[in-house]
Amino acid sequence: MKSNYDKYPATAVSGALYLGWSAIASRLMEERRGPLAVDCYAGVYEDDVEKALASSFSSIIRTRSLMKPESAVRAMTARFMTDDVLFGYVSPLRLEEFFDAELLEDARARVDDNTLIIGPGAAIVAPGATLVYADMARWEIQQRFRAHKVCGLGVNNAREPVSIQYKRGYFIDWRALDYYKDGLFSRIRWFLDTNDALRPKLIDSDTFRRGMAKTARKPFRVVPFFDPAPWGGQWMKEVCDLDRKKINFGWCFDCVPEENSLLLDVEGEKVEFPANDLVLLHSRELLGVPVEGRFGKDFPIRFDFLDTMGGGNLSLQVHPTTQFIREQFGMPYTQDESYYLLDAGQGASVFLGVREGVDREAMMEDLRAAQRGEISFDAEKYINRIPAHKHDHFLIPGGTIHCSGANAMVLEISATPNLFTFKLWDWNRLGLDGKPRPINVERGGKVIQWERNTEYVYKNLANHFEKIAGGEGWEEIRTGLHPAEFIETRRVRFSTKVSFETADSVQVLNLVEGKAAVVESPDGRFEPFEVHYAETFIIPACVGAFTLRPVESGETCMAMRAFVRFNP
Repeated sequence: MKSNYDKYPATAVSGALYLGWSAIASRLMEERRGPLAVDCYAGVYEDDVEKALASSFSSIIRTRSLMKPESAVRAMTARFMTDDVLFGYVSPLRLEEFFDAELLEDARARVDDNTLIIGPGAAIVAPGATLVYADMARWEIQQRFRAHKVCGLGVNNAREPVSIQYKRGYFIDWRALDYYKDGLFSRIRWFLDTNDALRPKLIDSDTFRRGMAKTARKPFRVVPFFDPAPWGGQWMKEVCDLDRKKINFGWCFDCVPEENSLLLDVEGEKVEFPANDLVLLHSRELLGVPVEGRFGKDFPIRFDFLDTMGGGNLSLQVHPTTQFIREQFGMPYTQDESYYLLDAGQGASVFLGVREGVDREAMMEDLRAAQRGEISFDAEKYINRIPAHKHDHFLIPGGTIHCSGANAMVLEISATPNLFTFKLWDWNRLGLDGKPRPINVERGGKVIQWERNTEYVYKNLANHFEKIAGGEGWEEIRTGLHPAEFIETRRVRFSTKVSFETADSVQVLNLVEGKAAVVESPDGRFEPFEVHYAETFIIPACVGAFTLRPVESGETCMAMRAFVRFNP
């Protein structure tokens, strides 16, 4: 069957679009009255911006030249970077703190009507300038990290390992830039998309705002991205229509607004922005009042894929408890998650929880010995290996040792933090870079909940299904809710139209069975929205009532639905 998975979903919005540097430069020169500030998110090729626009100005100020010396920036950020190869601590630093006060003041005095200001914080240098914002999708930033082509705020770190660049971005730079951008939206006149360096695009702020506002009031999808993994499989190649020449695709983020991007279709061109812009601009409409009140401008639900079909086991791992992640990394909540089996092949299994009567000291010593390369860790001696079948659902609250086995296709439903995995054992396997992946036995040992043993797992975490509603042609099942987790998960089976209510909480769904379904509004608030097998889609809280039905009459579909739970 030909794949109908849409890899480039977009919201259509009318407006003027300027394509290519020549058209962009001409339009900006027509527009400006006085200095022009091109404020940049991390990862923008600022040299390209300067090359395209410099000829029209007598002076150019690059904001990076106004920042504190690199030694001072590294000293200022050292406690947030930490000495760990993967994990830092969430920084409260603001963009203004990266600037040298004297250099900044001198630059402000030099700004005149014929000055171009380029770089992060350009609007700080020239608050009254015509403001262009060059945004950048998180996934593209990571590709530029891998190519060693971009630097962090105030540091020349392009040649550092990718994991260290990502850590600086995740814990420090992106947080400062998002906070700054959130306060800048009302001043931006133009939005510049240079995610494709060869096809820069410019739209005005009215088009951007209308596109974001439209998206926040209807069902939508973010842009999924896919990557290989040491354990990666072959399932997504076919279902998601990916490059068959790649050795594998191990994982996909298809609903993480902090990481994914959002496309606006403007005059037939798809313009790309971080999906987090939508959360910053429309948090209340998107999340709902109670969810915004609890999480702020932070999208709390994550859906992603883990493909081991024809691949290998994931690393044996554990995520921190809430107390641990708060104290050690500055995160307000942890990576509680679950594995929903979108598909499963022969022999598929999930490792979950410790076995009954396990000797914890012996297990920890074996993990340490395996980390030193002295033995191969005998996972099945200590960890429950549970047969896994299509549409099974396993809950994994923080502190539960786990991993997906080979030959499984997992829809991972979890809280948003996505970096905090303590790998305990990686099956004598190297990463794609040919090096061992970091193992965190000591950290993992501090958070393992040893009482989550065989009896506990089968009673509380494995296929904890409960029918809660149903009617002719449909039924809804609660597929598990652990007291430690704030996400409610439900599976609905339907061969006819079924109705839902957001109840003022954002809803995230994935079509886990069936070729295609349609989301509709009973009162016509939004146009019918078609979704396809394995696609994740978001229903903003402000939508209220919505319905779901199969596209093809007589077909039976199933969807997984997740939302924030407030009342048990």
